[in-house]
Amino acid sequence: METFTQKTVLIFFTALGIMLGAAVVGSLAAVLFGGPPVGTMLKLAREIKIWAIVAAIGGTFSTFEVLESGLFQGEVRAVIKQLVYIISALAGAQFGHYLLLTISGENR
Repeated sequence: METFTQKTVLIFFTALGIMLGAAVVGSLAAVLFGGPPVGTMLKLAREIKIWAIVAAIGGTFSTFEVLESGLFQGEVRAVIKQLVYIISALAGAQFGHYLLLTISGENR
């Protein structure tokens, strides 16, 4: 069984990997059809960010179930854990977007 820290780090890197993978591989389509790969990569990075977060935390329904049980049944610890998981996914997706901006030279 994975610990809280292990799962948090796994979620961070999953969101990061989804961001980088989707943007870089998706920009290959622009290369194949003569479009601007960097522009396509940045557009995909903006559009895929929310999906990277959702995929990294493993879907939204289980998260909402835990949040509901935590809020309405007094399990504060479960709510805090889920919030940390969501923040970890947000951080991974944002870091991936930042890396893509830096690599493309847009972040100066």
